[in-house]
Amino acid sequence: MNKGTRNALLGFIAGAAAGTLTGILVAPDKGEKTRKKIGKKVKNTSKEVSETLGEKVDFLKEKLNEVIDEMRHKKEKVEKEVKEKVKSETQATTAK
Repeated sequence: MNKGTRNALLGFIAGAAAGTLTGILVAPDKGEKTRKKIGKKVKNTSKEVSETLGEKVDFLKEKLNEVIDEMRHKKEKVEKEVKEKVKSETQATTAK
């Protein structure tokens, strides 16, 4: 995960935690009701984080596959060039 993505994810988590804490501190509700709200917030935040991470993992997989395909193409191109060079050198040596 690159630094920007990591920072964005940490910022998201910190913001969610700060919002939850602020909500708890200013809540006029009783303890039991507040605990239920906290539980719901934790579930929702966990779900959002999981979805965000899933999206980032999918994005990284896609990019990695693109890089792999590009490297395979470059390898095949270089391999072909080397074979052609060897063949032409062999023919030049044989002709002498």
